[in-house]
Amino acid sequence: MTSFTRSARPADTLTRDALAVLQPGFTGTTAPDWLLRRLGEGLTSVGLFGRNVADPAQLAALTARLRAEQDDLLVAIDEEGGDVTRLEVRGGSSFPGNHALGAVDDTALTRAVARELGRRLADCGINLNWAPCADVNSDPANPVIGVRSFGADPHLVARHTTAYVEGLQSAGVAACTKHFPGHGDTAVDSHHDLPRITVDLDTLHTRELVPFRAAVAAGTRAVMSAHILLPALDPDRPATLSPAALHGLLRAPVAEGGLGFDGLIVTDGMEMQAVSATYGLARGSVLALAAGADALCVGGGLADEDTVLRLRDALVRAVHDGELPESRLADAAARVRALAHWTRSAGEGVAPAPGIGLTAARRALRLTADGPYEPLTQPAYVAAFTPLANIAVGDDTPWGVAAELARLLPGTGTTTCTADSAAAAGPAALIDGLLAAAGDRRVVAVVRDVHRHPWMADALHALLAARPGTAVVEMGVPQSPPRGTPHLATHGAARVCARAAAEALTGRRIPTAEG
Repeated sequence: MTSFTRSARPADTLTRDALAVLQPGFTGTTAPDWLLRRLGEGLTSVGLFGRNVADPAQLAALTARLRAEQDDLLVAIDEEGGDVTRLEVRGGSSFPGNHALGAVDDTALTRAVARELGRRLADCGINLNWAPCADVNSDPANPVIGVRSFGADPHLVARHTTAYVEGLQSAGVAACTKHFPGHGDTAVDSHHDLPRITVDLDTLHTRELVPFRAAVAAGTRAVMSAHILLPALDPDRPATLSPAALHGLLRAPVAEGGLGFDGLIVTDGMEMQAVSATYGLARGSVLALAAGADALCVGGGLADEDTVLRLRDALVRAVHDGELPESRLADAAARVRALAHWTRSAGEGVAPAPGIGLTAARRALRLTADGPYEPLTQPAYVAAFTPLANIAVGDDTPWGVAAELARLLPGTGTTTCTADSAAAAGPAALIDGLLAAAGDRRVVAVVRDVHRHPWMADALHALLAARPGTAVVEMGVPQSPPRGTPHLATHGAARVCARAAAEALTGRRIPTAEG
């Protein structure tokens, strides 16, 4: 490794800079003493997760307490809307996700949804959102992006990424466009392993990078790097740790073939196995800063003071040992502080847009049927074919249409079918039991990315053979809907998507304050 001159800067300055580049998490709905103490010592960012959120009033009080220790503070959250929500982790999101917005393909609607989402975040004291996903979902088998993407067309993704960035930042919340240089063409989840994307540079520039160029042009304040290996760009290191990806592509001037981005580069979670299993948390963090990252996201899993101190000390030691240029650490810390300062005065006076999320979810619905669809008028029976949720979504957020259907049709029942239950019983026995429980009630089958789960496809096929005319609701990425039965695509599993689906299935509106 290249050796750099040892630092002559005061130790306290190095320590404050090392703390400034961390975006740690914590547990609980109140700020722990250790976190407040580190804010006074230079920590400039905090990451929030579902475990930190009870309700808007509690969240606003929490962020106010944090800012009592550090006024210029980035409070970040992963609030994509749709399947990935932290504000409404236990009830489901009031906003459809990217795939639904891409299905509507109305950039004014996307901008309005992002603006209202940003307004709600700002009201809770949050000023950095780890969103939007600008990934082009080019691989239908993708286990971690899917409905988090606006779609498979790079230009559609680009125009909606632009609209989302503009809407979110007009509310005073910095956008963090992710996952650079594009996590869409992989069937591997970087939470668990290192994805390898073998496209050539021409494909990278004409597909993956198109939305990121649009986001930079739209003024996105931050970009999040992906833990993915692109051998055409760097055969050895994933993008988060690659100078070729961060400095040589994202930062490089447009005239030199780069994106010309001058904002904050944030890493994806450093505990994710794609980095930590190979390089280790501390070593990976040093390499990421040296490669050009400015802020290290950590805390989704390791949310304790020891982790913060370990990373702080690793960065300081790397400067002293000549492995990390002191100017690089200082530059990264300055970028974090600059963004925290920008958000103090941005986005005041945004008018609420109640019901915009439900409006968008209704517009995203796509119903296909071979003949006229007969709405449900009596209690139904919902079979939810439930896959394991990926880590980004989490398993705390409810999904499906049973609860919303029961509001319109009291007496509606439900059962959950999983890969384990299907394997234990076999498709035929599983469906026999389901139909016995359903009785004379019409069955609604709810699936999520059925094309990615052979067990789910087999069980659904057995159900449709036994009970023709069963309505199928796909709440993931729709692929090749079954013929001869009503098929409803919601393009996501947000609560408002479920509500819109229940309305479509019954031909009735659910009276709510959302519209």
